[in-house]
Amino acid sequence: MRAVISSFCRLLCVALIGVMGALASGCSGPKPAGPPLAIGVESQYADVLSQIGGPYIRVRAILTNPNTDPHSFEATPAVAREVTSASVVVMNGLGYDAWIDRLLAAVPDPRRRVIDVRRLLGLRSDTVNPHLWYDPRTMPAVARAAAEAFAALEPAHAAYFTANARRFDASLGPWRAAIAAFRKDYGGTPVAVTEPVADALLEAAGCRILTPLALELAVMNGTDPSPQDVAAQQALLRRRAVRVLIYNQQVTSPLTASFLQLARAHHIPVVGVYETMPQPGYHYQSWMLAEIHALREAVAHGVSSRSLGGAAGSR
Repeated sequence: MRAVISSFCRLLCVALIGVMGALASGCSGPKPAGPPLAIGVESQYADVLSQIGGPYIRVRAILTNPNTDPHSFEATPAVAREVTSASVVVMNGLGYDAWIDRLLAAVPDPRRRVIDVRRLLGLRSDTVNPHLWYDPRTMPAVARAAAEAFAALEPAHAAYFTANARRFDASLGPWRAAIAAFRKDYGGTPVAVTEPVADALLEAAGCRILTPLALELAVMNGTDPSPQDVAAQQALLRRRAVRVLIYNQQVTSPLTASFLQLARAHHIPVVGVYETMPQPGYHYQSWMLAEIHALREAVAHGVSSRSLGGAAGSR
């Protein structure tokens, strides 16, 4: 959802929509043989879809690389064709994956079920933080909606999908417990962030985010924050007014790198967070549990964890 979209990206979207329009007549025919296809635009949503659908639903993720910036993703004709063949599409909404809206609108299909997570959660369209999957309330709702969509496609397996949604919700118990334990032990902990990727999790854990929100949003949207906000963030780190810096590993810039260096210089541990699920070796549950554990290690023991693969050093 970058605020400035290049003319190249606009031209690419126009070209893709043209391709999709050309395919429209073909997409009104029967769906391909085999299990229905469900697309989770972001890998974390696809992971949940896989857990609910099991062998009865084919699942594909579009955004999967944790080393790239999801905001700058450019859909290809191959992705566009795949989207048109999907029976279920789960998108984040809030402009985070706005390109999918254009592809779906280019080839409408009344049989296609689109789960817009922003709408599913009843959030306002002007909600400023689009990183919905860090909120503990989000994925249980997505799992239930997926079970309902899959049951409509494959009624014979409806009980299986419903049971999987319940099982998924229960599997989040350790994460919820870890959040509650952190809140009990370290509620009120002051933290700084480079952008609002994990803000929902930090808030659930009782942290106080001291970074100016305007700076968070500017970094997220690829615009320049005000000198006053940059100075305020620097002061937080220099004065050690925060216990940890939460750093988005997938969106880096000279400015965010300078915050990272400042935190290191003043012995403030850093915790790296992701916008798409780390791979391989993680499911949504283990990813979220690893993030809260990394936060606890930083606050309790001064351990930095730039990536979930291991600690990056300690204070």
